[in-house]
Amino acid sequence: MDTSDHPGAGEASARPIVVLVATRKGAWLFHGDAGRRHWRIDGPHMLGHIVNHLVLDPRDGRTLLAAAKTGHLGPTLFRSTDLGATWSEALQPPAFAPAADGEAGRAVDHSFWLAPGHAGEPGCWLAGTSPQGLFRSADGGVHWTPFSCLNDDPDYRRWMGSVQDGTPDGPKLHSINIDPRDPQHLYIGMSGGGVHESRDGGRSFAPLLHGLEVVEGFDVADPTFHDPHCVRLCPSAPDRLYQQNHCGVYRLDRPGETWVRIGRNMPEAVGDIGFPLVVHPRDADRAWIFPMDGSDVWPRTSPGGRPAVYGTRDAGASWERLDHGLPAAQAWWTVKRQAMTADAGDPLGLYFGTTSGELWMSADEGGSWRCIARHLPEIFAVETGVPAA
Repeated sequence: MDTSDHPGAGEASARPIVVLVATRKGAWLFHGDAGRRHWRIDGPHMLGHIVNHLVLDPRDGRTLLAAAKTGHLGPTLFRSTDLGATWSEALQPPAFAPAADGEAGRAVDHSFWLAPGHAGEPGCWLAGTSPQGLFRSADGGVHWTPFSCLNDDPDYRRWMGSVQDGTPDGPKLHSINIDPRDPQHLYIGMSGGGVHESRDGGRSFAPLLHGLEVVEGFDVADPTFHDPHCVRLCPSAPDRLYQQNHCGVYRLDRPGETWVRIGRNMPEAVGDIGFPLVVHPRDADRAWIFPMDGSDVWPRTSPGGRPAVYGTRDAGASWERLDHGLPAAQAWWTVKRQAMTADAGDPLGLYFGTTSGELWMSADEGGSWRCIARHLPEIFAVETGVPAA
């Protein structure tokens, strides 16, 4: 696959990259050269399995973990240590502790979010599940155990709501962010249940909700009614976080505890409702979102059938529409919360996958877009990584 006529495609990453695409019916790997001109397709992997997330371990450039759900195996994780040439199932996938006698237990429906641990903790991974749970592996994803107080704490169980509540395909724990300066400092998001912070390695968490709005008529003081869609910590300035929420786009600068709704600066006709959010790895003032139609019935399509990425260069004070190369009309897809990402190139490469199975890329930080794959199954997640040499 040749994308050499894409403007800016030849100026970029010094090393080859891989784009990891997780879908409703399996996973694909797109291997790009250092200039992001040519793409080699590897897949499908796990064809027919629901793959919610596929991540390459940045600490070794070889280990892939896939959060999957299959008709005959149920919820599980697959692991590859050779960039997808071979796969093995986790010997002990995430599972809640058995309930005490007389108490209602919970079962993992699917693992949803995978996060490699801190750079100083090789082999450590965290996983968020549906219904909401947090799990940890210390051996590269082979064995998983419940992690921290979240899974069984009475307050958190109440804030999580029931399995019938939350997002259409089940409530989720997601947006696991680890402070690169301190492996004991974590942030997580729960849909529903809000944003929470731990400073003691997960032994305890505290809500971080000041300034966030909820749907009209609900109690803003109750974490149950808060629905973060995606929370991102800025790698270049870990005291800054961005959030795409059910009720808008926000920024938080620590040690402050009040989120500011920067999405109010979006064009009123477009709004600031959506799911994914990407931050620049080297510039904390830069971020990108993908708005969807957030009108009364929430059709979950691009506004007016005219999809566009919006980017900010000033931490949300202003936003720029970035749609060169995208369909100008009658494109009714949208982008899920894990299906938009960036690489580490200079200029930065941006990628997103759609609910209609298209994979789009920009080699010039959103200035122009090109579709590099069509007719895939519905795309759930897109990640990038740098394979080991």
